Amino acid sequence: MGRSYIVEDAVEGYLSELCEQRAGSVTGLLLGQSSPQRDFVVTATRTPPTEETLAGNSVDKEWVTEHARQVSRMLPGGLSVLGVFIITDTEAKDTLTTLRQLVFAVENLISSETLWSPAEDDVTDCVALHVNRKTRKTFCRTFDVKDPKSTAKPADWKYQSGVCSSWGMVSCCLLVDMLVPLPDKRTDPEYMDKCLKEELRGWAQQVESGVCLIDGKKLAEDAEFPGGQKRNVRQTYTAQILITPREQRLAEVERRCGGSVSLTGAVHSRAYLHSNKPKARLAEKLLKRDAVSTVATRVQMLLEELLTSEEENKSSGKHKREHCLPHRVFCPLKASRPLCVCDYQFSDESVCEVTERLKEMLDIDADEGDLDTRQESPAENTEREIAAEPTMETVVAPEPKRNTFIGVAMATAVALLASAASMLYLYDV
Repeated sequence: MGRSYIVEDAVEGYLSELCEQRAGSVTGLLLGQSSPQRDFVVTATRTPPTEETLAGNSVDKEWVTEHARQVSRMLPGGLSVLGVFIITDTEAKDTLTTLRQLVFAVENLISSETLWSPAEDDVTDCVALHVNRKTRKTFCRTFDVKDPKSTAKPADWKYQSGVCSSWGMVSCCLLVDMLVPLPDKRTDPEYMDKCLKEELRGWAQQVESGVCLIDGKKLAEDAEFPGGQKRNVRQTYTAQILITPREQRLAEVERRCGGSVSLTGAVHSRAYLHSNKPKARLAEKLLKRDAVSTVATRVQMLLEELLTSEEENKSSGKHKREHCLPHRVFCPLKASRPLCVCDYQFSDESVCEVTERLKEMLDIDADEGDLDTRQESPAENTEREIAAEPTMETVVAPEPKRNTFIGVAMATAVALLASAASMLYLYDV
C-alpha cells in the first residue's frame, strides 16, 4: 500500500481555479509536513509564469526548481516542499516522466543547501500530482528521491477540512556566536561563501547535538508531544536550545589568518507540529533545523546581494562598511491558519516589497497588516572608521610571515546578528 496524503480542502479549490485560468501546462509546488504514517498537504502554490511558459505548453524545469529553492527558504520548521503538481489537458501517463524529473530536480537543489545530517526517520518519498484540466481528475504518485532508480508508486490523495487547525507551535530565541577565519585577505562573496559554509556546517552539528528544553523540561525522545489530538485547539510552547561550545585544539585555532567573519546575536526560530500523535524528538528536530536554516538563509541572501554589486565588495583604505542582514517576517496562510510562512526583509526594503514577494513566490494575497514583524527588529545601518572605535578584534594587521590567532588579527570581515536582528560588518585591509 502506498503513502496517504491528507490534503487541506482549500488546495482542491486552488487547483480548480488554476484549471480555469488559462490553457497550457501549469506547474507548482505542494507544501506541508511528512510523518511516518502519512503526509499532510496544507497549501499549494503555482510556479510564477514566465514569457516562455505563457507562450506554450512547455515546462521550464530550471525555473520550477529555482522557485522551489526560494519557496523552501520561506518555510519555517515543520513545513517543506513535499512534491510538485502539474495541470494539463493530456492524460496523466503522458506527464509521468516530466513529473519524475521535476521531483528529483527539486529535491536535489533543496537538499544541496541543507546543513544538517539526515535522520533515520526522515521521509524520502516525494509526491507527484497530475490534474486533468478537463475532467479535474487527480492522479497521485510518489518517488523515493534517495533512490535514483525509483519508479512511480501509487498514493492515496484525500481532501479534508481543518487539516492543520490544531497543529502546535514551538518557538525559541537562539543565541549565535561564531568566528569564521579567512586565511587569505579576501572578502569577495565567493570566497566568504566557502569559508562560511564550512563553519556553518560545524555550527549546525553543535545545534543538532544540543539539549532542547520545551517549556523548561527535557522530554524523552519517544514521549508524545504535549497537546495530543485536541481538535481546533492550538497550543504554543517555548523552547531553549542549549549548545556546548566545540572543543578546539591549539593547533586547530592557531593558523594564518588574514581576517575573520564574526557572526553573533540572536534569531527567532519556530516549528509547527502535526496533531497525529507527534513525538518530542520531532519537535526538537524541526526546531533545530529551522534555527540552522534561518541563519544560513540570511547569510546566503546577503552574499547573493553582494555578488550583484561588485562595487560594494571593494573599498579603499581602512574603512569599515556595515551591511544589514535581513530580518525575519511572518505571514499567516489564510486558508490554513494558524500556520505561517516567512520572508526576509532587508533594511532598505518596504513592507510592500515583502507582500509582493509573498504573492509572486507563494501566491498569497497578504496585506501589510497581516505581517508579523514583532519577532525580530531590523538592525540599523551606519558607517564608521575603524580608528574611531578600536576593539580587541581590530588591532594592527599581522606581519606576513607570522602565525596569528583567530580573533586577534585585523578583521577583514565581521558579521553580526544583532539581538533578534542581523548585520554584517566588512573590514577591508
